[in-house]
Amino acid sequence: MFKMIINAFKVKEIRSRLLFTLIALVVVRLGCNIHTPGIDTTVFQTWIESSQLNLGFLDTFTGGSFTQMTIFALGISPYINAEIIMQLLTIAIPALEEMQKDGEDGRKKIQKISRYLTIVLALIESTAMAISFGRQTAQTASGVMPILNGGSNFRSIALVAISFTAGTAFLMWLGDKITEKGVGNGISIILLINIVSRLPEDIMQLTTKFVTGASQVIYGIIGAIVIIAIIVGLVALIILLQDAERRIGVQYTRKIVGHKQVGGQSSVIPLKVNTSGVIPVIFAMSVLQVPIIVSSFFGVTAKRGNVWEKILYLFDQKNWFNFTGEGELKYTLGVLIYVALILFFAYFYTAVTFNPVEISNNLKRQGGLIPGTRPGKPTIDYLTGILNKIVFIGAIALAIVAILPIFFMGIANVSVSFAATSIIIVVGVVLETMKQIESMMAVRHYKGFLGN
Repeated sequence: MFKMIINAFKVKEIRSRLLFTLIALVVVRLGCNIHTPGIDTTVFQTWIESSQLNLGFLDTFTGGSFTQMTIFALGISPYINAEIIMQLLTIAIPALEEMQKDGEDGRKKIQKISRYLTIVLALIESTAMAISFGRQTAQTASGVMPILNGGSNFRSIALVAISFTAGTAFLMWLGDKITEKGVGNGISIILLINIVSRLPEDIMQLTTKFVTGASQVIYGIIGAIVIIAIIVGLVALIILLQDAERRIGVQYTRKIVGHKQVGGQSSVIPLKVNTSGVIPVIFAMSVLQVPIIVSSFFGVTAKRGNVWEKILYLFDQKNWFNFTGEGELKYTLGVLIYVALILFFAYFYTAVTFNPVEISNNLKRQGGLIPGTRPGKPTIDYLTGILNKIVFIGAIALAIVAILPIFFMGIANVSVSFAATSIIIVVGVVLETMKQIESMMAVRHYKGFLGN
């Protein structure tokens, strides 16, 4: 991999793209350190600590911007949500479905709508957050102070909302520029750098607790080996999950066109075992985390109090696999809800993005058939049956990958940001980016060969 990157820097066009991507990522990290005007970050962090909120999932995706209350506090989450909503609406609204089938022009129109929807979602989210912050105060050395400098007046709320929305809009624009002039998918690259930026802090925390902080040297060595083994094992499992696929053979019938005989070739339909990628984990975690975060804005926290607080406590992953407190282990039942949500969203997202009926019709029009299966409904049933099986296998594997870091963090009583979602995103983005660089190198090689 490193040799390929070194060779890529020797090519002027690819080098320019790589440098543009690096500069754009530097801009992202600089923006993650520009505080939002109108918010007292010290008061906000004090309020976060007093509320005992688990914001690891949100803070990881924003590269620490949320807890620092910078202009990129929302990150690109509104854009991701807008893309998902548009994919769902494409199935539900015939006009959007027709637009999607129009090729490149239709895709550009849908992207344009997604951008407008991103701004709307960002404005709604930022306004709701600003209003909630305007009502919150925290006890500091100077006394009880509000999170917003100007309190809950219109000017303060508008200033914060516009700042957050502008930050998301800028990240969306920069992501498009990276895709156009850089390397890889811009939005994914921004997510990658935000996640990676949190790794040094997490590694230092683990090292301090289990290596340098160990009572004996041998325990420190064992701790280091275990940490490396867990991380390497998770990465290997994710790579295997990302690349695994079921290939369904297709045979095309021979036809006489003019004086020539065409067709007769064989091909395959590749069905990825993890057809929905990291989407089920993101959706499942969002379903569990959103009630906790929203409730905290109204002064309700996850604890063992009334029924609603107990439910929030059950949803909070930091309470899973906790063997230290009396009666704490029962809250690990939240894992079952988590796994059920992953399974549900895996099937749901696959049903939205993969249509066996359309594939069957395309095969029929092109004269293709699956050996041993008649065209039409038998082909649809066959594809649906295969898809249901591999989605179940992929979802269970994804759930295992998602739970393993939570399990180890629970029994070790430590909280780090590189959970399953982060590792899956990092591995997936790195693999896709490397494939794109490799493809660009191959295209240049062919061009040079033809030029000679």
